[in-house]
Amino acid sequence: MIEPHAPAPPGAPPPWGVQGQARLPVRPGIGRFLVLAGVFVCAACGLVYELELVALASYLIGDSVTQTSVVLSVMVFAMGVGSLAAKRLRRCAAAGFGAVEAALALVGGCSAMALYAVFAWTGGWGGPWADGPRCLLVVFSLTIGLLIGAEVPLLMELIQRIRRQDPGGAVADLFAADYVGALVGGLAFPFLLLPQLGQLSGALLTGTVNVIAGGALVLGLFRGDLSRRARWTLVVANVVVLGLLASAAMLVDDFERAARHALYGADARVALRSGVQEAVVTGGSHGRPLRFFFDGRLRFSGRDERRYHEALVHPAMNGPHARVLILGGGDGLAAREVLRHPGVRRVDIVEPDADVVRLARGDAALSALNDHVYDDPRVHEVTADAFSRLRFDRSRYDVVVSDLPDPCVTGVTKLYSQEFYGLARRVLAPGGRLVVHAGPLAGRHRAFWTVEATIRAAGLSTRPYRVGGRDRDAGFGVRPGRGAGGAPGAAGAAGDWGFILASRVPAPLRLDSSCPRLRTLTQAALTADARAASRSRGPRPLPPSTLVHPRYTD
Repeated sequence: MIEPHAPAPPGAPPPWGVQGQARLPVRPGIGRFLVLAGVFVCAACGLVYELELVALASYLIGDSVTQTSVVLSVMVFAMGVGSLAAKRLRRCAAAGFGAVEAALALVGGCSAMALYAVFAWTGGWGGPWADGPRCLLVVFSLTIGLLIGAEVPLLMELIQRIRRQDPGGAVADLFAADYVGALVGGLAFPFLLLPQLGQLSGALLTGTVNVIAGGALVLGLFRGDLSRRARWTLVVANVVVLGLLASAAMLVDDFERAARHALYGADARVALRSGVQEAVVTGGSHGRPLRFFFDGRLRFSGRDERRYHEALVHPAMNGPHARVLILGGGDGLAAREVLRHPGVRRVDIVEPDADVVRLARGDAALSALNDHVYDDPRVHEVTADAFSRLRFDRSRYDVVVSDLPDPCVTGVTKLYSQEFYGLARRVLAPGGRLVVHAGPLAGRHRAFWTVEATIRAAGLSTRPYRVGGRDRDAGFGVRPGRGAGGAPGAAGAAGDWGFILASRVPAPLRLDSSCPRLRTLTQAALTADARAASRSRGPRPLPPSTLVHPRYTD
């Protein structure tokens, strides 16, 4: 509970270098409340900047655990440095706080646009520019942390300028307002700002609120502490910052379109952001291959998707296949291959993002590519998390197809855990098979064999295999995904996909003789690729990945 004005003990020296009571336009009690309200707003804005950096870096760079660790550690360190540096500003606390808030609003508000711009326009240059987004992330974390760290000492000075108070009580009141503000900011970001405004507009609005709150507090409450020159300097600075943020907000849609064109090419024609991810479709007309991106990662390319999906699905269909479960695969391409087999009675697709299914149904090029599978009455889609679905599903399936992103994508590592494969084993019918996309064998050798070791630890027999022929000319670099990899424009894509066929008892790695002839996969090629994959196994067994000890890294 925030204390009333608790006076300092008689004879105690003035705390924090206080020189005298400030000349306020309101009563001291109201002034003190306004300062604590400013602490509340500034704390909420500061936490939004922090979460915005973490979220955007996770979307653009990947590996959310690493990005969160970098942002938090650098920012907390910088806050300590900023607190020490603010000691020099205590004699001009009002002017110093006004300047800090104007700078923080500008840097924090524009940080998302700057980070996205560097990723979009320089991410494919290679060389020293390849780490440009990571370097800029550290710079923003350091700068924002320095400015946030300078706030508390200056606010402590300002609240003591209103009326002298016991330092312990003043610190408790400040931190109480600070922590409550952080709670509000932390909840507002995922539940209000991100879904309603998005990353860029949300950061710009936060910067606007920040500069208005800081400017109003200093210029309205402590204007008596400012010289005429300092007042006009702060007025001009705040107006300039507001103008820059407002201009950026007006241009944010044009900026996003330009950045998207730089990132994906001028033929990016569908872009949507759901509560799960951002989906972008390019090409699909005038002879250009269709490409599907999730959060900047290539999900598939029309040039080589059949090679991937035929290798994923058809080895697992050798045997009973009346009931098939597809985990992921909301684009319908895995289901297209499943339905080529006679005897399929039901296909359940578990896709966490309903917008992907709507896109696969409604986009002309994508629905043509998947042969309009969602019009087939045998296909049933469910919007759910794959882990939760397996945990509570008591159905039995002859085939389970795990058509998920690369295991090195932090958000899906639980779907490559021993616990997950134990749940998949439980839903397999007698003689049933599980097939798993395990990422590129050539590009992420250790991750691939960790997936294999994890499946074996769940009690399943494994048959690893790979297929080559991934489109190297697509111009997409190695970044965790199902397609050629990652950030558009980067070079050096891995040239294969790795898969693991698993069952309770050893199953032969063969194609079903009843399936129509495949376009890209033959039995001879499958056998040769399985032998090549087995030869790459390391001399020592790898430990399995579990929920509490994930072993995949980006």
